[in-house]
Amino acid sequence: MAGTLLEVDGLTKRFGGFTALHRVSLSVRAGERFGLIGPNGSGKTTLINCVSGALAADGGRILFEGRDITTLAAHRRTRLGIVRSFQIPKPFTSMTVRENLGIPLEYAAHARSQAGDADAEAAEILRTIGLEAKAHLRPAELTQIEMRKLELARAMAARPTLLISDEAMAGLSSVEVDDILALLFRLNEQGITIVMIEHIMRAVMRFSERVVVLDAGERIAEGTPAEIVRNPAVEKAYLGE
Repeated sequence: MAGTLLEVDGLTKRFGGFTALHRVSLSVRAGERFGLIGPNGSGKTTLINCVSGALAADGGRILFEGRDITTLAAHRRTRLGIVRSFQIPKPFTSMTVRENLGIPLEYAAHARSQAGDADAEAAEILRTIGLEAKAHLRPAELTQIEMRKLELARAMAARPTLLISDEAMAGLSSVEVDDILALLFRLNEQGITIVMIEHIMRAVMRFSERVVVLDAGERIAEGTPAEIVRNPAVEKAYLGE
């Protein structure tokens, strides 16, 4: 069995008198497809913001590849291989699709001393993502699903070891959801560990090997998708008493 890539131990985060996360613990294995779900306000985004370094935790530890990164700056976590995509894509609007990959490619190469052919690597990422024919366009000329693919392409250009996909399918049609799912499966097959945060249940249950459920800032369940859908605590969290 693959070793632990990410370990979150007793993570707590407060905003004034509100506790958004209370002693949350979880682990993600190298190469795993991991789902993180919960009702609105459950703490999913806060947890991911703490893992990526966008927020500082108030308690607990975060380990990545055995290294304590709890107080590490966000850009240094990216250099280690923790990369996230955002629900609302924010590409460089004045740049072409290809040019949008240039900055994360250069950053990743500089960070890890892996100089190479950036143009060739960008072309390969765009082929993988399915945007090769759109390389010369600007983001404003893309469809909604193509914008989501560009967001994933920009994340891929940072050469992630761990990719956190934050609601990459929100607002997409059923066919488009399947398209993004197939893409995430391909990325996982290339060796990238993926944490999926998603409200579309059929997507997260189909994709994930293991799922953790948050509610009101606490972990209430963990298991396979089949176990999660039968868990009374999960049903209560989503549907109430």
